[in-house]
Amino acid sequence: MNLTLRIWRQKGPDDPGRMVTYPVTDISPDMSFLEMLDVLNEQLTLEGGDPVAFDHDCREGICGACGMVVNGMAHGPEKATTVCQLHMRHFSDGDTIDIEPWRARAFPVVKDLVVNRGNLDKIIAAGGYVTAPTGSAPEAHSQLVRKADADAAFESAACIGCGACVAACPNGSATLFLAAKVTHLSLLPQGQPERLTRVVGMVDAHDEAGFGGCTNIGECSAVCPKEIPLSSIGRLNRDYLRATRERNGTPGT
Repeated sequence: MNLTLRIWRQKGPDDPGRMVTYPVTDISPDMSFLEMLDVLNEQLTLEGGDPVAFDHDCREGICGACGMVVNGMAHGPEKATTVCQLHMRHFSDGDTIDIEPWRARAFPVVKDLVVNRGNLDKIIAAGGYVTAPTGSAPEAHSQLVRKADADAAFESAACIGCGACVAACPNGSATLFLAAKVTHLSLLPQGQPERLTRVVGMVDAHDEAGFGGCTNIGECSAVCPKEIPLSSIGRLNRDYLRATRERNGTPGT
């Protein structure tokens, strides 16, 4: 396959960026999208140019390190697929492909396709954990959990924190990420003691970091590679309402 790539190039956070066009040839349809970028970078290096910077780590769709907007879609056109697991067979010979970084105020560009996603870590630091020392893993049946709750908790815990939800949201909101991290703990016994303080702390950290508000457009869930459902945002909102009611002296339900 021969392709034309239009890639966002930006030397640093304070430099103006622009789209730069690169032709790539002899691309195998069995390559992953990142392997295709590796071919481009090898070509640029041999020509004495500056390789395109992009985040990656496991390249297995589980670490959340990679992330870019491909033809206007976070992680590209394939549903429930990270960009590292997107294969070139989903494109056609002669295609022009636009590649951009995550676009959000809370994700400033570091270089080219690399953005600083440290604001997601601030949300986790505000309460995305259980402080009680739990020791080693308990015996599976020592504390019963309803299957519906266990399934929903596992569904939310699958979030890999890639930030695609933020990039897809027109408001630049991380509410789906926030909801996944809050709800998987709120559904389990270990998360109950801090359930209400956790949700308030994490929502406050989300807003302070500069993420936008949620208006239930649904693009976040549509592009999520782990298919975190919008229902997790509903659980987040219920917990937050309960927490704020109790904080203001009105018992929650």
